[in-house]
Amino acid sequence: MKVIVGLGNPEEKYKTTYHNLGFIAVEDVAINFNVKFKKNACRALIAEANYNGEKIIIAKPQTYMNLSGESVRELLGYYKVPTKDLIVIYDDYDLPLGSLRIRKEGSGGTHNGMRNIIECIKSTDFTRIRVGFNDGSNIPLLNHVLSNIPKEYYPIFAETVKSAADAACDLAKGVSFETVGQKYNKTVKKN
Repeated sequence: MKVIVGLGNPEEKYKTTYHNLGFIAVEDVAINFNVKFKKNACRALIAEANYNGEKIIIAKPQTYMNLSGESVRELLGYYKVPTKDLIVIYDDYDLPLGSLRIRKEGSGGTHNGMRNIIECIKSTDFTRIRVGFNDGSNIPLLNHVLSNIPKEYYPIFAETVKSAADAACDLAKGVSFETVGQKYNKTVKKN
């Protein structure tokens, strides 16, 4: 069993903000597996898919970004999934706009949601798919992550978020981490 979690904030006013790129990506994951978010459990909206007899849980925590780890801990406990079978998709200011980075482990960096996950599950041994959004603007980070994505960036994020979702699907289907990384990792140079 795999658990794919997209990070974001549940209120409508956050729907098109940078901090909701993880939610947007897991919505694409659900479309790829032809399932809908129907269940509410572990303080998350959940879609359940199956691939070759293996269950795949797709989740959008409803705890708000900075407490994402509480929902993730409950999901892993409820479904009895080890951390190595967790995939988290999230926005990352530490990467240039449009970049995609897939890693097997690591710190939470500047991302409070990731820091909270690591703190709550007591592990860094899980896959993370990071969607870069640093456009070089001088907006304070807190304001930037909660600002709406400018319309001129929509094509960039449509492509990057789709790649993040496709990477998560491939990993959940058992494609090797190395193959997925070679196919989807993308670094965009800052202007």
